[in-house]
Amino acid sequence: MAVIRRGADEILVEAELAERLRTGERLRVKAGFDPTAPDLHLGHTVLLNKLRQLQTLGHNILFLIGDFTGMIGDPTGKNATRPPLSRDEIARNAATYSEQVFKILDRDLTEVVFNSTWMDKLSAADLIKLAATHTVARMLERDDFGKRYRANQPIAIHEFLYPLVQGYDSVALRADMELGGTDQKFNLLMGRELQKHHGQRPQVILTMPLLEGLDGVQKMSKSLGNYVGINEAPGEIFGKLMSISDALMWRYIELLSFASIETVEGWKREVAAGANPRDVKVGFAQEIVERFHGRAAAEKALADFDARFREGGIPDDIPEVRLAGGADGLAIAQVLKQARLTSSTSEALRMIEQGGVKLNGEKVSDKALKLVGGAAVVLQVGKRKFARIVIT
Repeated sequence: MAVIRRGADEILVEAELAERLRTGERLRVKAGFDPTAPDLHLGHTVLLNKLRQLQTLGHNILFLIGDFTGMIGDPTGKNATRPPLSRDEIARNAATYSEQVFKILDRDLTEVVFNSTWMDKLSAADLIKLAATHTVARMLERDDFGKRYRANQPIAIHEFLYPLVQGYDSVALRADMELGGTDQKFNLLMGRELQKHHGQRPQVILTMPLLEGLDGVQKMSKSLGNYVGINEAPGEIFGKLMSISDALMWRYIELLSFASIETVEGWKREVAAGANPRDVKVGFAQEIVERFHGRAAAEKALADFDARFREGGIPDDIPEVRLAGGADGLAIAQVLKQARLTSSTSEALRMIEQGGVKLNGEKVSDKALKLVGGAAVVLQVGKRKFARIVIT
């Protein structure tokens, strides 16, 4: 239970889970991912890490690719109807998903399933019966649907089908347990209700928190630019993780590291006693790079980082500056001026022309460069001016 609880937000119902574990039952654990984009980022791996822990404990992992639900588009957290994806787009994205997840899960012990397998077999009458199990009033209890309804924003009828189909997946798979983000709680509970409706034992629900992006504020998202993609180059992953704040580092370690609870507590004690948190961050960044690219790549990423940053004389205590970015982002010259790294935008542009500006250790040559909301970078002007910039 200590392993399962680690990093989890909520377990519903924990007493049910404890009883099933007490009897030594091997649980059928389900987690679904809609292949709406081809690449996974570290935010996605929060759930995958928990699946790996459950797999290590001996439970059966059902990795569900929502190729049917992906055509609907998950309305969770959205204030507008999502554009539907074609079957071909979903198939291409699903192929890349399958390869990426096995950098975390054991391929031989994971059952990959597609919800089109059973959903394509349902007739129109079957879908009507499924829709009849819940009311519009119940659907409007969902926070995002409720907000859109009160704001007179359109809600397409097919969006109401999404939580019903996700719940029906649990019926089709006879799931004992389902994992999801905290924003998925309504959908996960739908699975319990539909299992009861079909005479099945209701699944236990485990929700995981949503991982903040590099800015430490918004949920990690490719659209916000505050993400770390697991297929990114090793040096890019390493540099991005080294750019996070010391406070956010512990959040990332709790949700992403495979280090034991005891080991992490030891690191915290060492830092509290005066050890440099940067050393912990280096070890964590190496762990993540090694997981997705191998040990040699992790060692090279560290060596490259040392060559660019430590040997370049970047101080440990870099001031952090938060700047508000507009819809189109903030021009690099404005960033340098507002962060007081230069006295004016003209000086900023001149320093860029002279090769005196570095972003994450690399020279900036594009004077039209913009930093978008969610970006978290280290900027250097000349040899002595540094700032960690977060665009909010």
